[in-house]
Amino acid sequence: MPTLAPYASDPARSRGRLHDMGGGETRGPRDAFQRDRDRIIHSISFRRLRHKTQVFVAPDGDHFRVRLTHSLEVAQIGRTVARALGLNEDLTEALCLGHDIGHPPFGHAGEEALEAAMAEAGGFDHNAHTLRMLTKLDSPYPAHEGLNLSWETLEGLAKHNGPVKKPTWAMAEIDGAWPLDLDGWASAEAQVAALADDIAYDNHDIDDGVRAGLLTLEQALEDPLIRSNWDRVRVRYPDVPTRRLLGELVREQIGCMVNDLLAESRRRLDDTAPRSVEDVRAAGRPLIGFSDGMAAREKALTRFMYANLYHHPEQIEIAGRMGRVIAGLTALYKAQPDKLPDRWREALPAGEPARTRHIGDFIAGMTDRYALNRHAELIGPVESDGF
Repeated sequence: MPTLAPYASDPARSRGRLHDMGGGETRGPRDAFQRDRDRIIHSISFRRLRHKTQVFVAPDGDHFRVRLTHSLEVAQIGRTVARALGLNEDLTEALCLGHDIGHPPFGHAGEEALEAAMAEAGGFDHNAHTLRMLTKLDSPYPAHEGLNLSWETLEGLAKHNGPVKKPTWAMAEIDGAWPLDLDGWASAEAQVAALADDIAYDNHDIDDGVRAGLLTLEQALEDPLIRSNWDRVRVRYPDVPTRRLLGELVREQIGCMVNDLLAESRRRLDDTAPRSVEDVRAAGRPLIGFSDGMAAREKALTRFMYANLYHHPEQIEIAGRMGRVIAGLTALYKAQPDKLPDRWREALPAGEPARTRHIGDFIAGMTDRYALNRHAELIGPVESDGF
């Protein structure tokens, strides 16, 4: 077991869980963060990620990424970085695996549509919904709602992208039940999880975009970061056909970004010299991050991907149709709640905004395929192009 740095999160010093587990059940030699990771992996909400959009809606191809495979790739990068920095790998892995559980069907198109459909009830935010799923909706245990995760895991999921200055209704509700210090920074493990997410989707989406034919390698090489890494790959493999080098380009990109992240994070940690995880939270700025140069290149790469892949005309057209699926289902269930499954209909609140939020919970939990099938059954089929 690697030696933890003094600023790493220590499961023996965890702030505990909202619901007392008692002392009778150990179920194996696992600490608090290992148990959190395992609870996430065994949850229904984690399993549903295999049929939720990463870039492409309900893809026919077996090689395209979905939310589940993306989360696994984020966890691999996160564990590597955590180990190199002396952080807690199990907490990092739990945060990486759980960070996208709150996504509705159809990715960002689905989120935007659900946000609009729930506007009068306070809207929808996938990060807050992740906490809602794990503390309330996914309830496999007889003694309490939710997975009863440790404070550190919930804090990291809430704040992995930084302090939450204006929490949505869902986040505020969770924070009211168990304060997560939303206006401060999270642990170094949570900061690693956020950057691992960026590294994974920045680079794996290039791979999927080229495989799908929506992005060409020639287009990708217009980005300076991709071009510099491609040139290094070409020097190493001058005689290998281009089609066989896409995977090597992605690996080169990830390695370049991880190495920069490690070097810059070590510099910040050396300068700040935190002696505990509380020192990390009190630093007033992130202690895990890219150098200024890499941060600028990463932002440029993100802009490039939006312009050339995420906002590709085919993607926009599909996103519009999927948004109408979400809007249509929301309107239908509000007007005809008898169409809800028995369990959801029986628990439907009488008044607003709880009623709309309950329907939003149901729709947000759907997979792409389930949402498409319910729309076809209750409203009518959507066009099949792109599926």
